[in-house]
Amino acid sequence: MSDSAKAQPSVNVRAEYFAQMKRKRLYSGILLAIFVALMASGFMLADSRNAGGFWEGLHRVFDFPKSVLSEAWEKRAELPGHIVEFFPALIETINIAAVSTLFGALGGTILSMLATRGLARWPRLIPVFRRIMDVMRAVPEIVIALVLIFVLGGGPVPAMIAIAFHTVGALGKLFSEVNENASLKPVEGLASVGANWTQRMVLGVMPQVAPNYLSYALIRFEINIRASAILGFVGAGGIGYELKNAISWGQGRYDSAAAIFILLFLTIVAVDQCSSYFRDLLTHGRKKGEMLA
Repeated sequence: MSDSAKAQPSVNVRAEYFAQMKRKRLYSGILLAIFVALMASGFMLADSRNAGGFWEGLHRVFDFPKSVLSEAWEKRAELPGHIVEFFPALIETINIAAVSTLFGALGGTILSMLATRGLARWPRLIPVFRRIMDVMRAVPEIVIALVLIFVLGGGPVPAMIAIAFHTVGALGKLFSEVNENASLKPVEGLASVGANWTQRMVLGVMPQVAPNYLSYALIRFEINIRASAILGFVGAGGIGYELKNAISWGQGRYDSAAAIFILLFLTIVAVDQCSSYFRDLLTHGRKKGEMLA
């Protein structure tokens, strides 16, 4: 075979590669153009629905933060007192998030086991349990909270139920993905000695997935603190309710709003650092101990 005949296949492969890359760039450019067009049309529609006031009010976007900061600085001597005053509301918000995360993790664990192939108690109902988790994730917490506040009245209980409901769907999805990577050999071994479904899940699956479960639950706890603070704006209690009142009063109470912002910021930073520490301990601690041993 001549050298030109040998080189022909490589030339064809090279040409096909460049043609494929060209098509990929073309499709990417078309998708980008469609995305920009949709964003521009959506912005224009939103601006028209807002009576065309976006550009006219754009220069005032920093007026509120400026007012809050200036008043907080003028009354900076009162900030420690405000922090002490709103600290119980912050504890209430953290409690809402903690209880919601706990119940959400328990519910998500059960649903994830029932929705995982190879682990499900009723394999034919796997699509049903997955759709249930989809619905629970799809409904925003604030919608559930508004309905519950109408039924139960304002307070932390509607917020806790709303956040827990959404957390079950979110953690159930994440837990089910973790379950799919679990080894089935312990489960099969327990089944061979007559263990029931609950025993197989607790003894055969949970020891494998518990570190990842806890890691995801800690991340969700951070999210739920923010969610519980937001739900306070619709009357669900906690520090969000105090923040709504402080902002609604307007000038004269902005120092209280600044104190609440400081509390929220410090809390989220502290929870984030603690969660990161425990996640690192779960994921890397065992490996470090094994290396030292």
